[in-house]
Amino acid sequence: MRLCRFDDNRLGLFLGEDIRNVTPALDVLPAVRWPLPRGDLMIANLGALRKRIAELVANARSVEPEAVKLLSPVANPGKIIAAPVNYQAHLDEARADAGINFGQPVKTIDDYGLFLKASSSLVGCDEGVVVGHGERRIDHEVELAVVIGPGGRDIAEEDALSHVAGYTIGLDMSVRGTEDRSYRKSLDTFTVLGPHLVTADEIDDPGALDLGLSVNGEVRQASNTSHLIYTIPKLIAYASAAYTLDPGDVILTGTPAGVGPVRPGDVLSAWVEGIGRMDIAVRGTP
Repeated sequence: MRLCRFDDNRLGLFLGEDIRNVTPALDVLPAVRWPLPRGDLMIANLGALRKRIAELVANARSVEPEAVKLLSPVANPGKIIAAPVNYQAHLDEARADAGINFGQPVKTIDDYGLFLKASSSLVGCDEGVVVGHGERRIDHEVELAVVIGPGGRDIAEEDALSHVAGYTIGLDMSVRGTEDRSYRKSLDTFTVLGPHLVTADEIDDPGALDLGLSVNGEVRQASNTSHLIYTIPKLIAYASAAYTLDPGDVILTGTPAGVGPVRPGDVLSAWVEGIGRMDIAVRGTP
């Protein structure tokens, strides 16, 4: 299934080029009170939700994607976990480009480990990206995003993919500078997910997907997840050795070479094989 969240938190199912409004399926989610349970409620109950969607879809109203505002398909991730310099070609360009490294040595993912992004940075593709941090360079970074389903701690690599609810396209925006990554990458709108969540059963091998990004029609990034230094199972195992993973946690798997600056007025188009494409408008601060 390809599930999206749109407009006023409506639930949609992509079928071909159309979206079916299956919002009534959300009635299967349990009622909760404070303190809220950890994790994203929809992802935690994805099995029951999918069953209800299958019952409703034949009579669900169709809407055109262009007529709605697509939000992040994951509403409430407890953690957004990101992998730095996880493609060798991006590691090489970061070491060679002073505009990226700011004169600082660029180490490997083995040295850096993982970092966390603020959940307040999360938006959907139709909400766009806001740039404005003085004269600082702000770069695009396209990534495959992994959404955790059944959570856990100390997950073995061989079991890791059974803990995946699905996949989506991720855009990790970055202010270049010397501050910690978690600061420079957590500005509002600096984590974009979309256009929908593709459930794990639809992706045969997440380690062999083409992905890329263009700016105003010019291709800047193009690679394949087979070039990841830490594979998706290794990232899940590595993350779960430090953090208990909860349903709806997002792992951004790293960006390939070709990162570059964006400016207000740019339109970014990001794609991942088997998931689709999303367009993101860049605007300046008011």
